[in-house]
Amino acid sequence: MKKLMILAFIFTGLGVSAQNTSFGLKGGLNYGATGEYQSVGDLTSDVASSFEDGENKTGFHAGLFAQFELLGIFIQPEILYTELNTEYSAFDYKLSKIDAPVLVGLNVLGPLNIKAGPSFQYILKNELENTQLTIGDVEKDITVGYQLGAGLDLGKLGFDVRYEGAFSENTAFGLGETAEENFSVDSRPSQWIFSVSYAL
Repeated sequence: MKKLMILAFIFTGLGVSAQNTSFGLKGGLNYGATGEYQSVGDLTSDVASSFEDGENKTGFHAGLFAQFELLGIFIQPEILYTELNTEYSAFDYKLSKIDAPVLVGLNVLGPLNIKAGPSFQYILKNELENTQLTIGDVEKDITVGYQLGAGLDLGKLGFDVRYEGAFSENTAFGLGETAEENFSVDSRPSQWIFSVSYAL
């Protein structure tokens, strides 16, 4: 609660001092995958561990944004619900999270801008589909990644394309019926984000 109050005071202060302040809705599609899948293998036999990169799939995101602009530079905090899907040979992996990127941007040419900054992520749920295997919770509920990209503002409408990555692994461990089926998945996202926003 204290952290939320501090953020509210910061945003209020930015809004008072900024030349232009806007708030709005945004949503869109994301295309990418989580990190590497690793089968653990069996230490008591000759069954070795194996590694596999996931296949990119489409997910979605939706949420709110604010933008505080001063002298052509702006700060844009957001809060978004995101679903990221990845296909592995053994199963489909679905990750649900709350994203809170805080981007610093620059208006470079007319309606065109560039932006980058950290993205704080809170993992809500990770689950497997199309399999009898089970998976546990990720190691860390909250992680920090990054986003960078470009945007186009046309009146109240905005269009964004960004790349999102992560700084460190965040592993979830899974169990099969036998030791050879035990595995881990790196839930770290690597994805392209395509968004449409509307300023209220």
